[in-house]
Amino acid sequence: MWHCLRSTFSLNLNPLPPTYTTVQFAGFFHTTMAIATSNGQRQPLGSEIKSIVSGIVPSRTLAISSLEDDVEIRLKYRPFLLKSDSSPDWINDLELTSVLDMAEKDLAATNSRLKVLVLYGSLRRRSYSKLVAFEASRILFRLGCDVRVFNPEGLPVKNDVDHTHPKVQELRALSTWSDGHVWISPEQHGNLTAVFKNQIDWIPLSTGSIRPTQGRTLAIGQVCGGSQSFNAVNSLRILGRWMRMFTIPNQSSIPMAYTHFPDEGLEGDQRLRPSSNRDRLVDCMEEFVKYTILMRPHLQTFGDRFSEREEKKIKEARVRAAVGNS
Repeated sequence: MWHCLRSTFSLNLNPLPPTYTTVQFAGFFHTTMAIATSNGQRQPLGSEIKSIVSGIVPSRTLAISSLEDDVEIRLKYRPFLLKSDSSPDWINDLELTSVLDMAEKDLAATNSRLKVLVLYGSLRRRSYSKLVAFEASRILFRLGCDVRVFNPEGLPVKNDVDHTHPKVQELRALSTWSDGHVWISPEQHGNLTAVFKNQIDWIPLSTGSIRPTQGRTLAIGQVCGGSQSFNAVNSLRILGRWMRMFTIPNQSSIPMAYTHFPDEGLEGDQRLRPSSNRDRLVDCMEEFVKYTILMRPHLQTFGDRFSEREEKKIKEARVRAAVGNS
């Protein structure tokens, strides 16, 4: 059941004041504006006029509200959320009308948010791949996604004995839960970091009938310590194909990542500075959401393969034969 909360604001303008109505559905806000015509009837205006009333009309967002969210999930998997007293968030000012419309329509039709697992590839305290992953998560969160970031700290190096390790089980469960992934890795020695690859190595292609990655969408990005490179995203794209995922055409590579954030200790030291690289990250998240909305309803169809159907028939025939001979 969706709950609706209405609040109305009026401005002292003649002949009759415009009215702002904010309606909350399942934790997200949609704001409309209406003005009085000559006959006294109020007519809604398009969303483009909202920006003229600074501080009155909230930014349009589909984000999960703190009241709607699960407390434990929010604390454990949403470290990207900003404190309420933080400085203005550039993500709130992004013009994302088309994808917001698309996401809002999908949420209304399915009553199910897109479930996104975000992975990053460093254990450094001030990891730039983690900071970029958090920025990507904030964009996705505004677009209505249920975003969960996996912390790779404590995940054992891939081996044949730790399959029941809590961090391994957590990672696999998150991948199975997800509709799509976002992977952000540093480039080290011309390729992925061991921290990132280790996470993928722990996710099996299949566990019985469960396929933790097959058919999921994937967005990829990398951070560079030096000049721009694409070695890591190229490797991520290969990994995505081998994991039977649909990697979006766009990708993000941020050169000299340390220059894209204020120095540690300064205001906004965990936020990307304005740049074409930041814009590209927004493009990638917007594209990722659109592809995931389009593909999610057909997950089972994409996973239906002739070879697997034939294999299933053979197994069933063997079972019937064994039962008949018993």
